[in-house]
Amino acid sequence: MYMTRKHKFQNTLYTHDNLCVLSGLNSGLVDLIYLDPPFNTKRTYSASVGSRAAGTSFKDMWTWQDVNEHYLDTLAVKFPELTKYIATVGGIHGKAMMAYLTYMAQRIIEMHRILKDTGSLYLHCDPTASHYLKSLLDGIFGKNNFRNEIVWCYQTAGKGKSSFAKKHDIIFLYSKTREYIFNTEGASIPRRTKNHLRTNIDENERIYQEKTDRATGKVYRWYNDKGQILEDYWTDINALNRSEKERVGYPTQKPLALLHRIIKTSSKEGNIVMDPFCGCATTCVAAQQLGRKWIGIDIENQAVGILVERLSDDAGLFKDFIATEQIPKRTDIKEVLPSESVKQRLYKEQNGKCNACGHDFEIWNLELDHIIPSTKGGGDYYENYQLLCASCNRIKGDRPMEYLRLKIETREKMMKTKIIFGE
Repeated sequence: MYMTRKHKFQNTLYTHDNLCVLSGLNSGLVDLIYLDPPFNTKRTYSASVGSRAAGTSFKDMWTWQDVNEHYLDTLAVKFPELTKYIATVGGIHGKAMMAYLTYMAQRIIEMHRILKDTGSLYLHCDPTASHYLKSLLDGIFGKNNFRNEIVWCYQTAGKGKSSFAKKHDIIFLYSKTREYIFNTEGASIPRRTKNHLRTNIDENERIYQEKTDRATGKVYRWYNDKGQILEDYWTDINALNRSEKERVGYPTQKPLALLHRIIKTSSKEGNIVMDPFCGCATTCVAAQQLGRKWIGIDIENQAVGILVERLSDDAGLFKDFIATEQIPKRTDIKEVLPSESVKQRLYKEQNGKCNACGHDFEIWNLELDHIIPSTKGGGDYYENYQLLCASCNRIKGDRPMEYLRLKIETREKMMKTKIIFGE
């Protein structure tokens, strides 16, 4: 673990499964989230030989093994309609897409929780799953908090042979509430001017153009200091080519200029910016360059070395951050140790039933259990406790509730079969 100062959930790089890290962060902590997750392209991406990221790769293809089953119960209970939608997509598109959307939904739910009420989320994707991801975002953030579908257009090598060349990505912008940060200066570019209109500088070094009023013939000065707010298609920032100095070797690396625009538009100096799929640390570097604090998460240990190198190239700024493999622990909810009072409260809420099999029990026949096991990041707080009968608790062990429910369903089917056949 690389550490230079006390942990404060900022300027921190976590190398761990981002779902576990997100679950351990306080609610309302972050001002802006940018994520450039895998797109489910069914391809393997590897860093180029000799680059700073050489040796790293990831498979952008999905199976049910990529889903964290410890959080499936939360998804099904809190977002039943979203769970049905994901299942429907699975029926149309296949199990790989269902696994991918479940994986993303689990993480977006946590991102929504840790965003401040004035915060925003930018999700970067491509047409492979963009239409499905938008429905997830509508279900979690609310369709009324959708702000923009930004089309990032770029020029790269390659031409279409059997279809139009695919030269754009999609960036969805959602706010948590109607009151959100949107700095027009960050979202603006210099106004487009006609060639025959010359720009001038006045005595206060402000740029202006001379225009003529058609009705009076009078010449006047037109100032355009603030520029114009961008449309929802961006054509002025190109994708990185192989010779770019900032490239570290990741084939999916995004340019700093793109992150500068997003961070300037939707955050203020001193705010906390997060990237839960930070990879080559572009978001972390851009945030630090712009005077923001940051949190990065990546499952690859090599991300630490890349971040150190990139930030150290930036005037030695790498000294002010933490790199850790430890899962953070929430401090915004009260830790409640297992006790008789907790058990009695849960007993009333569960109406004296086991939270798995649903059978009635006396209180002394029920046992306290963690919904998300403590070995998987589940904390000692009330919302993570439940009462199970001794049989269900033994079956579950430190496994997820989904495993236990599947076992119960299988057992009930076997019992029905025995009754039907008179066994």
